[in-house]
Amino acid sequence: HLCSEIDEVEDLASKMLGQRLVTKQTGPEGKPCNKVFVTERLFLRKETYFAILMDRASGGPMMVASSEGGMDIEGVAAETPELIHNLPVSLEKGPNVEDLKELATKMGFPHEEENAQAVEIMQKLYGLFVEADATLIEVNPLGQSHDGTVYCLDAKLNFDDNAAYRQKETFALRDESQEDPREVEAERSDLNYIGLDGNIGCLVNGAGLAMATMDVIKLNGGDPANFLDLGGGANVDQVTAAFKLLNDDQKVMAILVNIFGGIMRCDIIALGIIKAATELGLQKPIVIRLAGTQVEEARKLIDESGLRMLTTDDLQEAAQRAVRVAEIAKLAKEAHLSVKFDLPL
Repeated sequence: HLCSEIDEVEDLASKMLGQRLVTKQTGPEGKPCNKVFVTERLFLRKETYFAILMDRASGGPMMVASSEGGMDIEGVAAETPELIHNLPVSLEKGPNVEDLKELATKMGFPHEEENAQAVEIMQKLYGLFVEADATLIEVNPLGQSHDGTVYCLDAKLNFDDNAAYRQKETFALRDESQEDPREVEAERSDLNYIGLDGNIGCLVNGAGLAMATMDVIKLNGGDPANFLDLGGGANVDQVTAAFKLLNDDQKVMAILVNIFGGIMRCDIIALGIIKAATELGLQKPIVIRLAGTQVEEARKLIDESGLRMLTTDDLQEAAQRAVRVAEIAKLAKEAHLSVKFDLPL
């Protein structure tokens, strides 16, 4: 919003605060607006785009620039890809000044003074990128005012989570209200979790097996509600926390447990299931597929627990059962019927 009076700023800000902002980045559910940034209005004669990101193909930082800024850069890349310019950067040597001058010229800063300003900004942003352990710095627009001054007018920064221990000041600024609450809760228990839009909760050990499990669910006509990788060193409390996460998710109609016991023992998973069912009062149906280390001990624990669960040795069968049970629960919910899955006999 552009405002010309202070009262107008206050009026617009009051209307924005407390609302949900919906953009292409937020998805249809939007994000809560808790703060409004007010800045000086500049009259621009040029708007460009500049970003630094980690590029898998080149194995290091990549500078991405365009003369077309202040708009949807994805649209520019799709419609006029020739206006997108890439410059891979060596982590050992950093960006070359001559390369930056050429990039600034392609962005629309050919004259000496404006070119020097753009190069200085790019150098400083690269320094920030390295020092702050950033994975993305995106400036859109990198604009030029009517007096020729080049400004960073809007920016987005992402940081490497693995560097949180040495970037404490940066990570202290984290606003959890802008994140998926399920992912925030999972992180507190050191679980690898990504929320999705389906209704079958997945609890798996190993990222590859988790991806395969989601694929099998999709192949059988279902939709996974999450990616959840316990990893190889999960304990009973983490397993319990994982079940709590899935049990509290209103979208989840059924839970599919797929464990291949290697480093992660099957009996630990079984103990976690039993503890979760006992402490949390799990009401959602659980389909379990266990194989590998201590699997017989795990089956014995489940059999002796007195809990009603669907167990199988076959992943395909487990996925089919999870999809069917989730569909029953979904249909009942849509028809406003009560379906109760009591785990204790």
